[in-house]
Amino acid sequence: MIDPQKCAIIGCGNVGATTAYTLMLSGMMSEIVLIDINREKAYGEALDLNHGMLFAPTSHIHEGSYADAAGCGLIIYAAGANQRLGETRLDLAQKNADILKSVLDELLAYNRECLLLIVTNPVDVLTHIALRHTGFPAGRVIGSGTLLDTSRLRFLLGTRLSISPRSVDAWIIGEHGDSELAVWSAADVAGLPLSQVSGPCCQPLGQDELQPLFEHTRSSADRIIASKGATYYAVALAVCRIVEAILRDEGAILPVSHLMEGQHGIRDVCLGYPAIIGKAGVTCTWQLPLNPQEEQRLRASADTLRGVLNTLQV
Repeated sequence: MIDPQKCAIIGCGNVGATTAYTLMLSGMMSEIVLIDINREKAYGEALDLNHGMLFAPTSHIHEGSYADAAGCGLIIYAAGANQRLGETRLDLAQKNADILKSVLDELLAYNRECLLLIVTNPVDVLTHIALRHTGFPAGRVIGSGTLLDTSRLRFLLGTRLSISPRSVDAWIIGEHGDSELAVWSAADVAGLPLSQVSGPCCQPLGQDELQPLFEHTRSSADRIIASKGATYYAVALAVCRIVEAILRDEGAILPVSHLMEGQHGIRDVCLGYPAIIGKAGVTCTWQLPLNPQEEQRLRASADTLRGVLNTLQV
């Protein structure tokens, strides 16, 4: 029987371990299974987390094998090679695709009913491979997509305008990577189009500032990797937000990687785009009103991802 409050995290590196910590603090999970090729590493992470249980909501956290993923309502996939400085997310594609397929072959022997949340890069490519390899319904295979990119953009806009990022409505869509795009035409602050934001509360945001803000967003991971070797805090929080939307059946609209089925003329590729998230996973794609230039760039991003998929031996 599937338990929606039992999850397994596959991969106990920086992202997987921080995700486990974030979920522990959230109190949303009754059981968290940590699975890693280095079982001693998973054991150590579980023990460290358990030693803080006095200060956090109670949950059962332990290391385990793929057999322990039986009954999990959610599997979070965070295994694979890390992105190195100067390496694009797409450069990781073949080696992480091979790792993903081998893991899924093990996992599917014990659980075919779960929701699968892919976090490892290149997340859009791996989400598509996972969907094809498992044969799951499209809505049950989700990637973290451009949720983190969107958060980065809203943080930068909020900082520039001296307001909370939560009051900014702006989206990054497409590949979680170099071909992504900002949907400036639909950006607003509390219902006011970004181009009209001015007055005593905020200084106007000039059109010449938009591209630098976007480039800052897109290159954020490179700067963090150069500074400390890896990104993991913010992505773990993004994963936790997706999990929250699933467990609480929120119907939240989040820009996750999922299968496009004709929106903007794009089919048979997974990319970051707003979708309604609930207990069944992605229940519907929320179509944004893109202008012609944005639609062209989104199609180009889809073509980039499709081109990578076509070159992989999967």
